[in-house]
Amino acid sequence: MTVPTSTPHTRAAFADLWGTVREGLTLDSRRNFLKVGLAGLAGLSLPRLLEQRAAAGPAKAPDGKSVILLWMAGGPSHIDTWDSKPDRPWNNRGPFGVTQTKIPGVVICDRLPKQAAMLDDMTLIRSVDCRFSNHEPNMVMQSGHPEAELRLNPQGDKYPSIASVIAKHHGPNHPGMPAYVAFQTGRSHIGYGGWLGKQYDPFIANRASKLPVYTNVGVDTGQVTGADLFQLPKSLSVTRLKDRQTLAQDFDRMRSGLDQSGIMDASSVYQRQALDMLVGRQAQTAFDISLESDESRSLYGSHLWCQQALIARRLVERGAAFVTLDLSYHPSSGTWDTHGDNIPPYGGISKGLGPLLPLFDHLLTTLVADLKARGLLDKVLVIAMGEFGRTPFMGSQGSSDGRDHWPNVSSICLAGGGLRHGQVIGKSDRDGALIAERPVTPADLAATIYRHMGVPQETQFLDDRGRPNFVVRDNGQPITELF
Repeated sequence: MTVPTSTPHTRAAFADLWGTVREGLTLDSRRNFLKVGLAGLAGLSLPRLLEQRAAAGPAKAPDGKSVILLWMAGGPSHIDTWDSKPDRPWNNRGPFGVTQTKIPGVVICDRLPKQAAMLDDMTLIRSVDCRFSNHEPNMVMQSGHPEAELRLNPQGDKYPSIASVIAKHHGPNHPGMPAYVAFQTGRSHIGYGGWLGKQYDPFIANRASKLPVYTNVGVDTGQVTGADLFQLPKSLSVTRLKDRQTLAQDFDRMRSGLDQSGIMDASSVYQRQALDMLVGRQAQTAFDISLESDESRSLYGSHLWCQQALIARRLVERGAAFVTLDLSYHPSSGTWDTHGDNIPPYGGISKGLGPLLPLFDHLLTTLVADLKARGLLDKVLVIAMGEFGRTPFMGSQGSSDGRDHWPNVSSICLAGGGLRHGQVIGKSDRDGALIAERPVTPADLAATIYRHMGVPQETQFLDDRGRPNFVVRDNGQPITELF
């Protein structure tokens, strides 16, 4: 099955408000009038932008700090990436060898040679406690809240993502940019605003740039997305758009209190931000990789994920505060979910994970090196992680070459952010089954990101009952070794 290319829009944003459907029998109501007006206004431009609820943060003096999250959807094997066990039996250590890194005495998988050569600019955490994390959805690691596990808690997806909290309490570094941007393959792969409100959901950027189209098993179709997100209809001028924005503001009093779900409150945010991005050039320029030099584009390469990494660099360079790349071809549990070659479509460790690692190695090291060369690395925190690790012994679900989910311990990689790098934090036991030293929780990771972004960990949000909740729970603390 192939991923379809961009198609013309046949429905306006806010179509779900059913603005053309009468309420009751035949009576026109003020609510219907407003819904029709909003549907028309929303449909004027950036059709998918408003439907995807672009994020908008509060006004704040820009500090240039930002985060790029490389989300390895599905859960990468810690043993076959950053926590190698070369002295263990084959079914524990896996099929790959090891390579010495820039940090004396530290080895990682030999499929990551570029990362090994610059590990002094990075930190590995080998003792991440993911015991409450799962995927579809996978909000625990992206929110820092153990309660954000939807399979156990029906309201798990209401806990706001770290990125959404930053969108609200830090905001963008430039007013013409969205605070939180995501390239999304699957809706369940990315953290959303939840109880914070829909205006802090990610700006879904898949159609903001011309990017190659891949199938759900990673085959390049040769097609390219249309990049029509910022295009105005031919009949609509900037002047007319501004006039209609003024008209939209006249609905504010009518809209007040009309809808308690947050959709109406967020709509004015979408309209303002859509107008700023449409008639301005900041966001449009950030997404336009044709403006990059041939040398720069060649450096990143033509692969979809690498092109998205280049755009991520452009986005933080121009004012986005948080960018998430959904590194998955498949919209379901994720491409890194390597249960075994007999369990399609992700394969096992050799045939499934094996081809991903050189690509990921190039993506991560190119991004970090580029940020460093441009003087951005101290401002931009780069994080690579997934939902959890994978079983210490291969052979899950009847396969001989796969590993199952393993939330007891996982590894993540960090770079940049002005933090102390060139170190390994924590340790798993001899077969990679349990944490042996220095456990790091999702709450600790959240506290670390918030400290980098200047968001106090005492910050709170209200749930659906109006009860306050701290954005950092379970005594989470910034990872002191990094500061």
